[in-house]
Amino acid sequence: MELQILPLTGQKPRVTDESKLVFGKQFTDRMFIMEFDRPKGWHSARIAPYAPFSLDPAALVLHYAQEIFEGLKAFRRPDGSIALFRPMDNIQRFNRSARRMCMPEVDEAFFFKALKELIRLEADWVPHSEGTSLYIRPTMIATEPVLGVKPADQYFCYIILSPVGAYYKGGLNPVKIWISDEYIRVAPGGTGEAKTGGNYAASLYASTEAGAQGFDQVLWLDAVHRKYVEEVGSMNICFLYDGKVVTSPLKGTILDGITRRSILTLIREMGLEIEERALSVDEILEGAENGRLQEAFGTGTAAVVSPVGQFTYRNRTVSLSNGRIGELTQKLYDTLTGIQYGRIPDSHGWIEMI
Repeated sequence: MELQILPLTGQKPRVTDESKLVFGKQFTDRMFIMEFDRPKGWHSARIAPYAPFSLDPAALVLHYAQEIFEGLKAFRRPDGSIALFRPMDNIQRFNRSARRMCMPEVDEAFFFKALKELIRLEADWVPHSEGTSLYIRPTMIATEPVLGVKPADQYFCYIILSPVGAYYKGGLNPVKIWISDEYIRVAPGGTGEAKTGGNYAASLYASTEAGAQGFDQVLWLDAVHRKYVEEVGSMNICFLYDGKVVTSPLKGTILDGITRRSILTLIREMGLEIEERALSVDEILEGAENGRLQEAFGTGTAAVVSPVGQFTYRNRTVSLSNGRIGELTQKLYDTLTGIQYGRIPDSHGWIEMI
């Protein structure tokens, strides 16, 4: 398929003070888009001026939530070059989500080529300051105008870009987490391992309730026993427990995080044992009180590594690391961001230069 480059019709004003960049509020001048029709397949691939879509009110995405997305980042290096972190992992996961949601897969090599070309054209939008990046959001939506629960025969697939500052305005300050046993995010056999919008919509009520009580995130428990840790609203989560790193296993109900994979690799290289098992809420509370639980941190593209300073479950609150970031958490953050920004050599083949 040929990639067409359409001319810009105008340019947007930019945030000149990069310290004022917020997450996901500003978008670049251009976007990538291609369309799918069955049985024609993917067609009309182009990089065009960023603009709204025209969708039929009966488009299937609006009624039955057939939609997937991804999130990755481009980083400005000290020498001015631009690096992507594990982009093919994101594209491969995009296709896994597509299969789960009965959507057409993309040609991974072509999609990567289009992504790189889009970033080359929008290179001036990649911020320069420490901690900033260009957030990349590939998305696919069902556009066929029909009322009926079925996989669509028409789709839009697109990529938009957003220059961003740190995900948490407070930086690496430990977050406060509310453990929910009343609400669930997904159940076994559901779409938990797919990066689809419905999973996030299901989290909104509990997240809003947690925010109103002064918490930063919700920690979800399993849907069957309402007892075992799964993940945090926007992140996978890890615990330094009895000198080992414990994290929830990939069993179809949590996202196979790219940052999670990277962090677990770094942990192994640091000589620590990893245990992928279901940690119970009782182990968290009691471990924080008796010292067996030393640190906890979330992992995700947006936040990278986020230290946890406090858990609250029902009427019980426990604290970790005296409200400060733990030693392991800090080391993992410094190492991973060091690789992303070029301060530390990439020995894993994770970096793709633009």
